[in-house]
Amino acid sequence: MAITKYHLGCTVWSLKDWIGTFYRDDAKQKEFLRQYASVFNSVEGNTTFYHLPDLETVRKWGKQTPEGFKFCFKFHRSITHQKRLHGVEEDVRNFIDLFEPIEDRLGPYHIQLPPQFSPDEIGKLENLLAMLPSAFSYAVEVRHPGFFDHGRQERHLNRLLKSYNIDRVVFDTRKLHAMKSDEKSIREAQKKKPKVPVRFETTGSRPFVRFVGANDPINNEPYLKEWAIIVADWIKEGLHPYVFTHAPDPARQPPIARRFHQLLAELIDIDPMPAWPVEKQDKQLGLF
Repeated sequence: MAITKYHLGCTVWSLKDWIGTFYRDDAKQKEFLRQYASVFNSVEGNTTFYHLPDLETVRKWGKQTPEGFKFCFKFHRSITHQKRLHGVEEDVRNFIDLFEPIEDRLGPYHIQLPPQFSPDEIGKLENLLAMLPSAFSYAVEVRHPGFFDHGRQERHLNRLLKSYNIDRVVFDTRKLHAMKSDEKSIREAQKKKPKVPVRFETTGSRPFVRFVGANDPINNEPYLKEWAIIVADWIKEGLHPYVFTHAPDPARQPPIARRFHQLLAELIDIDPMPAWPVEKQDKQLGLF
């Protein structure tokens, strides 16, 4: 059975390190997305922050995923980081138009603002939100400390997002930055990932959570349990959350997602996560 009631996924699907642990032993790169989408029903579209696909590639993505699967494409960095939302009307229109062939596969567009984007620039964010086509959904990620002041500036941001039913991305890096480790992947992630406060307030109907912790699912247990409780409550309230599990070592993302889903299943009535492609392969081999 496919995952329902919420969307769950990882940051990528095209990862060769998953061959033999998540993907089948004989998986080819052209088969990765189809195998990924047989288990998860969403993915962060981080690649579009750096590079835009051509139209043929976009159409292939649509054909390789089932009904109900959602891509959460991140706005290109030229819009958010280089132009910082100034004079980007045409860029935004072109970006969204690119994915028109798979509009039924679109989850919230992910608008990640740079750490330097401060509350003083919120007028530019207001202008952006006003120009966005209402046919799609969006999630905004802020990183400037001014948006976490528990005061006027944060309330302004939340009211703005609520007025457009746009979700505020929660990037939970608490576990990552609490660790003391000599592991290379963890040290590098600690340098790259922001250390921002966690907010549990919702501003839209599709809460958007990005969790990054330890590589080992068990070391993330207290945080995953906390998120399972919160996500279960959101679902009971009629919201439709999106949850993405990161890991310092990307190869370790699927087990963290599976553990989260198991914890969530203990709280609400949801089907188990589908078997992984490599597990289906092992089962088939056992028949002979």
